[in-house]
Amino acid sequence: MATTENATGVINDLIEINNDRVAGFEKAIADIKDENIDLRGLFQGYAEQSRKNGQELAALVGNADEIETGNSVSGTLHRAWIDVKSLFGGSDRASILSEAERGEDAIKKAYQEALAGGELPVNTLETINSQAREINEAHDEIKALRDAAKQ
Repeated sequence: MATTENATGVINDLIEINNDRVAGFEKAIADIKDENIDLRGLFQGYAEQSRKNGQELAALVGNADEIETGNSVSGTLHRAWIDVKSLFGGSDRASILSEAERGEDAIKKAYQEALAGGELPVNTLETINSQAREINEAHDEIKALRDAAKQ
């Protein structure tokens, strides 16, 4: 029973950070100015990716009473920091992408920890591994865009 509860907790943590990611990208999309309009489509795609991830993870939990639907405390604090940063002019392309990369670092780390923790049943590993690969690809794309913006 404890193993199932631990696995549910790990999966719920991933649901929360995917919810955070959706909220973070939606906040960034709302704040993007015309000179960075190309980032809207990219960020919308990543928000949709996390919505899909959350649905897949919820299906793994199965019991609707055990599914986490909120955001994590660290994610809420991260979004608050983005709000403060936007007030002080951090809306240039490199700043937007740096902040997006920080968010991607957090979700990438959460997936790495979930996979390394050894608490996940075999039937969930394929889904979570697949999502982790997509998250890593998104992180690398944002990092490459950030690096290009800094030049």
